[in-house]
Amino acid sequence: MKSSKIVAALIAAGVLATGSASAMGWHPSDWFSRPAAAQAAAAPQGAAATQPTATATPAAAIAPTTAPNYAAIVKRYGAAVVNINTEGMMKTAGQEMPPGAENDPFFQFFRGMPGFSRQMPQRVPVRGEGSGFIVGSDGIILTNAHVVRDAQEVMVKLTDRREYKAKVLGSDPKTDVAVLKIDAHDLPVVALGNPKALSVGDYVLAIGSPFGFEQSATSGIVSAKGRSLPGDGYVPFIQTDVAVNPGNSGGPLFDANGAVVGINSQIYSQTGGYQGLSFAIPIDVALQVKDQIVSTGHVDHARLGVAVQELNQTLANSFKLDQPDGALVASVEPDSPAAKAGLKPGDVIQSYNGNPINRSGDLPALVGMAKPGDVAKLGVWRDGRKETLNATLAAAQDKGDANAQASAAQGGKLGVAVRPLTPEERQEAKLAGGVLVEDAGGAAARAGIQPGDIIVSVNGNNVASVADLQKQVSRDNKQLAVLVQRGDQRIFLPVRLG
Repeated sequence: MKSSKIVAALIAAGVLATGSASAMGWHPSDWFSRPAAAQAAAAPQGAAATQPTATATPAAAIAPTTAPNYAAIVKRYGAAVVNINTEGMMKTAGQEMPPGAENDPFFQFFRGMPGFSRQMPQRVPVRGEGSGFIVGSDGIILTNAHVVRDAQEVMVKLTDRREYKAKVLGSDPKTDVAVLKIDAHDLPVVALGNPKALSVGDYVLAIGSPFGFEQSATSGIVSAKGRSLPGDGYVPFIQTDVAVNPGNSGGPLFDANGAVVGINSQIYSQTGGYQGLSFAIPIDVALQVKDQIVSTGHVDHARLGVAVQELNQTLANSFKLDQPDGALVASVEPDSPAAKAGLKPGDVIQSYNGNPINRSGDLPALVGMAKPGDVAKLGVWRDGRKETLNATLAAAQDKGDANAQASAAQGGKLGVAVRPLTPEERQEAKLAGGVLVEDAGGAAARAGIQPGDIIVSVNGNNVASVADLQKQVSRDNKQLAVLVQRGDQRIFLPVRLG
């Protein structure tokens, strides 16, 4: 299970008044299964008279729903969930011998002494464990790419304790999906569901091997959909509060009907263990990867060639948007599909092939799952009006993939001391214009503008000189969207003027 650390304040709430509830003659499961009439009949006599009338539940209140039959899901599909064990070799860290020392009698003498070998780099065996699930009765299994990374041998154990050596047909680190094949037939398979039909609050169930405890089932609800995590821009994760721990990686996430809607992949944790934040890869994303791997042995992702960032209300106001929906284009890679389509920094991409872009993370996930050569129809907000651009996607690059997101900083006059760029600075920054920030204070500093930044544009208008900047700031704007270049990166910073 991949784990990332975050600094967060987590508040744990207990279950109160359980003794009183037991005395009243109901069990927590009754809340989900007993009809309202039966609950009323089970209430003690006179209970209705003790209820306050002023705060009575409205007639239109949402009625409790029936909980899923988790036992039936485990019984029906548990046999299709497998345990995965891997073995490989890893080079340990150590201090290299000085040049020529391998022939030095001094080092030859100490080489055989206890403890000396631990100081030298060496390859040691490593073992890993995870989960997976059978999607083809002929032995096709889905799991996480990180479960089988660097593995020289992969063993799959079924619930009936049969074990098979598995072949890794292929893996895709960008989506963290891997496909295995074992030499077996007539295997039980899971049912596949539709993650788009999930709603926040829906029941979900995970089955896997946390810490090696095989066939462990844990349940919870969908906490959020379409989560974008750092370094995982290709996947719109399903967030849940299902207890997921190391060893659950690659296991299935079932919906209330017993259909697999995701692959459990990551947790956010301060301790390395479960803390209520679990993330699953939607099964439709995984199946696209699986189909490519089975057909070709590898996965091709598409590339648009833009860096996008999240909009907030200040930036939305700067670009005359009613609300902060869409992906704000911070930079466009030269000669990329985006550049050829006419995209510019300051554009807000609001739709992709008819799919609305609500958050910036929606765009990389859609582009990354497309194929090179596909034509993307982009709905763009530019200069206060809507436009449509068509981009023919290229193949994703392994280095510097420009679908990465930039993070927006949260934020009288602008409050910067600037000067024109020298010819050498323009050449180094690969800019035709822009002004260099020598000092920042006030509104600019609060927005995150720093000395050394290059201000490229304001509200989508290029800044070629100090006069251009003064002109843009002097306009009757209470909010500015300032595009700065910092090193090789560009980002819009929202600035609130007094």
